[in-house]
Amino acid sequence: MIEAALVTILPAGFLVVLFGGGVLFLKRNIEQDGEAPINRTLFYLSKYSILALWGAMVLQSWGIRLSFVGVPRSLQLIALLVWACGFAFMYAGRFTMKDSFRLGTPRENTRLRTDSLFSISRNPMYVGVYLTIAASALYTVNPLVILLGVFVIAVHHRIVRAEEKHLRNVFGREYAEYCSRVRQYI
Repeated sequence: MIEAALVTILPAGFLVVLFGGGVLFLKRNIEQDGEAPINRTLFYLSKYSILALWGAMVLQSWGIRLSFVGVPRSLQLIALLVWACGFAFMYAGRFTMKDSFRLGTPRENTRLRTDSLFSISRNPMYVGVYLTIAASALYTVNPLVILLGVFVIAVHHRIVRAEEKHLRNVFGREYAEYCSRVRQYI
């Protein structure tokens, strides 16, 4: 029961931060939704697919068996650690970005964040997403979860490349120097 509650609290809390932050942004006339940097349908399909993957982990943690095989407890414990690390990256990345956070590329000028977690990864929130997807796959060992996870990671890598192209265009030399110091993921 404690495990299931903790598994559930991390994504639920992140969604509160994400959407609650969007409401706070709107009160300050800032649009959290940016431009989809790739095909809009693919962009949003991959974003909402993350929720399905998180949901699979949550359901499995509450005893709704999604696995076709017995999942060893050691594998589940590894998945729980990866899950927590993934959300740690996502929360830290979101709070570090402050007003520069957007879903997609911003429509207006924002600040380039290179401090804190962004000094070790140019895309810590995507690292977090990838870790939570891996955790869900390990925890459920469900072929559909694994396939959907591969799809989401592949699409999000395309999103990262498109967003980084946008950042190169906006921040020029400053971004190029940042890229020479900090890896794309880790």
